[in-house]
Amino acid sequence: MINITSDVQNAVREIKLSDGIVTVFCPHTTAGITINESADPDVRSDILKKLEDLIPYNGQYEHSEGNSDAHIKSSLIGNSVQVFVEKGELQLGTWQAIYFCEFDGSRYREVWLKG
Repeated sequence: MINITSDVQNAVREIKLSDGIVTVFCPHTTAGITINESADPDVRSDILKKLEDLIPYNGQYEHSEGNSDAHIKSSLIGNSVQVFVEKGELQLGTWQAIYFCEFDGSRYREVWLKG
């Protein structure tokens, strides 16, 4: 789980979105986007551990590429979030951050924004 909040905030400033909603979208089937706590890194660790408990890498899957768990985790987390923007600033709760979640190993990924 990678905190991308500052990247999204910088992009909102670049596109000069003053007021509205920004959609943060991940166009990949084995990765996702979520909003959660940023103050305590144990929260991220707990989320990833529980996902692995529920959807183990070596589960009994029919998909032959060996990454079925990543597809399922991505579906549960989701591929997008929307955040209000006021006066050019993301409107997140005190402890909230936007996270890119990679479930299928390190690789080139994109995150798309629309405001």
